[in-house]
Amino acid sequence: MRYNNDLNMDFKSRRSVVYGRNCIVSSSQPLASQCGLEILRKGGNAADAAVATAAALNVTEPCSCGIGGDCFVLYYDNKRKKVLGLNGSGRAPKNLTYEKIREMGIKGKNIPYDNINSITVPGAVDAFIETIKLFGSGNLSLNEILNPAIRLAEDGYPVSEITAFSWASSEYLLKQASNNGNDMLKNGRAPKPGEIMKMPKLAKTLREIGEKGRDGFYKGYIAESIVELIKSKGGLMTIEDLSSHRSTIVEPISISYCLNDKQSIRIWECPPNGQGIVALMAIGILEQMQKDKKIPSLENFQHNSAEYLHALIESLRLAFSDGSYYISDPDIEDIPLNELLSSNYLSKRAQDFNPNSVNKYIKHGKPVNSSDTVYFAVTDNQGNACSFIFSNYTGFGTGAIPNNCGFTLQNRGSNFILEENHRNCIKGGKRPYHTIIPSMITYQNGDLLGCYGVMGGFMQPQGHLQVLMNMLHFNMNVQAALDAPRFCIGPYIPNGRDDYVESEVFIEDGISEQVLEKLKSLGHHVKLIKGADRSIFGRGQIILKLSNDDNQLVWAAASDPRSDGYPIGY
Repeated sequence: MRYNNDLNMDFKSRRSVVYGRNCIVSSSQPLASQCGLEILRKGGNAADAAVATAAALNVTEPCSCGIGGDCFVLYYDNKRKKVLGLNGSGRAPKNLTYEKIREMGIKGKNIPYDNINSITVPGAVDAFIETIKLFGSGNLSLNEILNPAIRLAEDGYPVSEITAFSWASSEYLLKQASNNGNDMLKNGRAPKPGEIMKMPKLAKTLREIGEKGRDGFYKGYIAESIVELIKSKGGLMTIEDLSSHRSTIVEPISISYCLNDKQSIRIWECPPNGQGIVALMAIGILEQMQKDKKIPSLENFQHNSAEYLHALIESLRLAFSDGSYYISDPDIEDIPLNELLSSNYLSKRAQDFNPNSVNKYIKHGKPVNSSDTVYFAVTDNQGNACSFIFSNYTGFGTGAIPNNCGFTLQNRGSNFILEENHRNCIKGGKRPYHTIIPSMITYQNGDLLGCYGVMGGFMQPQGHLQVLMNMLHFNMNVQAALDAPRFCIGPYIPNGRDDYVESEVFIEDGISEQVLEKLKSLGHHVKLIKGADRSIFGRGQIILKLSNDDNQLVWAAASDPRSDGYPIGY
């Protein structure tokens, strides 16, 4: 049979929940999940397996992630009953200032995605190493953990369907961004579904990291190649920018959510510069709407009815409005986290909700973009869990490949706002507003309930809210919660006032035409999305810890049908 590049995104089949007694890896690529499972079988824990999975995803889905990008980690330590966090995002070059950006002729509010100055220091490799150091089992070396990904890159692997589609859409970018585009192409083109792709230069890079640790990436020939490429295109990154980079141990932020009069849970996110606080605020605003009788309890709604979607959309718009104002690098800007997550503040925000119409004058931030990220979850037989997210930002990022390295460099700096007085304005050594957010769920006593995430730019807080409510209020199992059609707040429509905009709302195929019409009557600008464009609704993974009568450990896992993956375990 011939290779087929047509992508049919109609969901015509069903997936079952995957159960495991010991451990599970759930990612967007089956081969990457197998690499994580290999490490678990060798005595590694959830953190070790997460790094192995991440490295393998760089090989099997480089159009969504890579070691030229960043990652964030939440880790549940079952012995301590505690959620721990790591910020693996990089900073702008120290010499790259707002004034320099303007001198370079860059206009507008953002650095263009394909501009070399959108590259921030790649934080992923240091975060891999710190994840193993801080949370790992100590049973395996870095080299052993990276070895499954190295084998995949050297021996080759069959490219999966959705990945091939995304790869093809960036073929031109890879050819134009640097002189090394063919390093990530097959005979000068994107690989097709089922074709074998080998990545020997990436294998060499991973081996260098495995043998030399962080110095194998942030010093030596890899660092020199990164700087040489950036400087050749007018960028300002230096070897010192790379060698001085370190990940940051962070205190996760959380919010309580009442399920009923007897039980509540706690949802955890990484703090800014990530946008996890947007998800938490939206959850809190939605809870206050119910407590303040602005809306009925959510289980009294019909799932994905217009009234239900309106409540979720507006809670997110309110949360995004604060997020776009406050989220920045907390090492440089003060962010009132406790105030923003307080019940008093969230109740005040909930008062801005009108059940009968759109609030047209909510201050807003950037528009949503596509699902070019990987999120995955890992659990082990000790009861630990790792919630891990990894990204280049947009697809292959800048698409620029350093010489003899085999990976692309991210364009995360495009998320700085080029306004001098903006909290998220670019500054040398500063981290930008970051979209990627892993999540955890615990009971109030600290016991783990599960880990989950929905990848994809500004869709991520929206996915966190929708999938969580599917499980909590509509009794959906983990797979059904991911399968259900979603909405996505899209590009914003100017309405004649400089500070305020109205948002377009994309509605996924599977939500009825009657619901769309009702949303329009409430004032929403809606658009139905079908086919491959459904990628804007994100792609998630979930693993939950089940309660059972015989007190035996059982994991329940799911993977999004909008991706190529599935969970595997034993």
